[in-house]
Amino acid sequence: MSKGRAPRRTLLAVGTALSALALAACSSDGGTQGGSGGTNFVVGKDGVSNAAKGERAEAPRLKGEGLDGKQLDLADYKGKVVVLNVWGSWCAPCRAEAPYLAKVAKATKDKGVEFVGINTRDPNKQPAIEFENDFDVEYPSFYDPAGKLMLRFPNGTMSPKGIPSTVVVDREGKIAARALQALDDKQLHKMIDPLIAEK
Repeated sequence: MSKGRAPRRTLLAVGTALSALALAACSSDGGTQGGSGGTNFVVGKDGVSNAAKGERAEAPRLKGEGLDGKQLDLADYKGKVVVLNVWGSWCAPCRAEAPYLAKVAKATKDKGVEFVGINTRDPNKQPAIEFENDFDVEYPSFYDPAGKLMLRFPNGTMSPKGIPSTVVVDREGKIAARALQALDDKQLHKMIDPLIAEK
């Protein structure tokens, strides 16, 4: 076997994984992946997955540069309910849900809820910054053009699998809910409000 084959095989595997992620991108069909076998979450008819308090997986360490150029670290939000929304400026369902996300972020901030975006597949920051300005998005977003942060979620957990996706992390830093579709304000409150009420 020649020395050049192993790196080529590795590149092919990485390319295949990225292609699969791209195919899942910007789907708004509300698919219900997961929730069977050894997973500890249940997918509702509305496409929202929930995990009971004692059965939640730890959220991954997410750290990186924000769209504003400042460093952003999910660990800084420990003790808060965190709504992580994966989006791209080019994604029509993302544009549809953006006003609801901005509205609910403002309405729940004083209740200990923080919203954090994960902007992905935008080759440069400018379209993403314009998107945030257009929709009055005041919360920060990671700038993750290659989608590497999405890959940090462990297999078998409620990980974001497409664009848009929304994952809600409880005050203990554990994944409590997920949606693989564009959301409105009612759906967001359905995911967030029970976590606000948790002690």
